[in-house]
Amino acid sequence: MGLNDVDAMGTRMSDFTNKLCPADEIESRVAALPKPMVFTNGVFDLLHRGHVTCLAQARALGASLVIGLNSDASARTLAKGPERPLNTQLDRACVLAALESVSLVITFDEPTPIELLRRVRPQWYVKGGDYDMETLAETALVRSWGGEARALPYMAGQSTTRLVQRIRG
Repeated sequence: MGLNDVDAMGTRMSDFTNKLCPADEIESRVAALPKPMVFTNGVFDLLHRGHVTCLAQARALGASLVIGLNSDASARTLAKGPERPLNTQLDRACVLAALESVSLVITFDEPTPIELLRRVRPQWYVKGGDYDMETLAETALVRSWGGEARALPYMAGQSTTRLVQRIRG
C-alpha cells in the first residue's frame, strides 16, 4: 500500500504526512497551530515506550507539539555510533508524524535546534529527564522571550542505545 492509498476503513494513509513541515513553510505552519505550543527535539531513531511517554507528557503541557528532528547528518555528529541513525530521517519523521500527540515535525541539519527554536518560538521547551535543562543554550533562548523549559520524567531502562545493544546481543 502506498502513501496515497486508502486502507480498509477508508483512511488515507498519507494523512499523517501532512504533519511533515518543509523549512520554507515553518513560520506559516507554526502560526496556524493552537497555543500554547510545546517544542522538543531529538533523533528518535528506534521509537520506544520512553519516547512516546515523553511525547504524550509534552503534548499535555500545551495545545500543540512541534518536534525538531535531527537530520541523518546532524544525528551522526552526536556520537551515537557510526551506524546510527538506523532509520532514515524520512522514516523517523513519518513514524513521529503518525503519533496522535504530534502536531508538526521539522527536520534540522545543525547540531542543536537553536536556529529552529528561533523560528518556531514555542511557549514551552521540553526534554527527557536525562537532560539538565539549566545547562542547555536552548533553555536560555526560550526563556528570553518568556517561554518555559522543563525536563520530563525519565523512564529508566528506556533508550535507543540500550535497545540496539540488546538486538546485537
